[in-house]
Amino acid sequence: MLKIKKGFILRKLGTEHMAVAIGEASRNFNGMIRLNETGAFYWKELEKGTTKEDLIAKTLEAFEGVNEDTARQDVEEFLKTISMAIDDDREND
Repeated sequence: MLKIKKGFILRKLGTEHMAVAIGEASRNFNGMIRLNETGAFYWKELEKGTTKEDLIAKTLEAFEGVNEDTARQDVEEFLKTISMAIDDDREND
C-alpha cells in the first residue's frame, strides 16, 4: 500500500497545486512539489492509500485515450518524482 507520509499537504494556489511538508516532515524536506492536474489526481488517491496497480487502473478510467503502457509509465515516473513524500509498506507490489 502506498500512502502520502504524515506531514505532507496538498494545496491549490490559484490554478496550481502545491504539496508542502509541515511539522516534522519539513525537517527532511524543505521545499514545494508543484503538481499538474494529473499529479494532483494521483496525490489525492495516495492520501487515501492505494497501490501502483490501482493508480494505473484509475488513470485508465479517468483519462480518455490513455493506454495501459502510457498509464504505467506516467504512474511510475510520478511515484519516483514524489518518492520523498510516500510511505511505501508494499512487500512486492
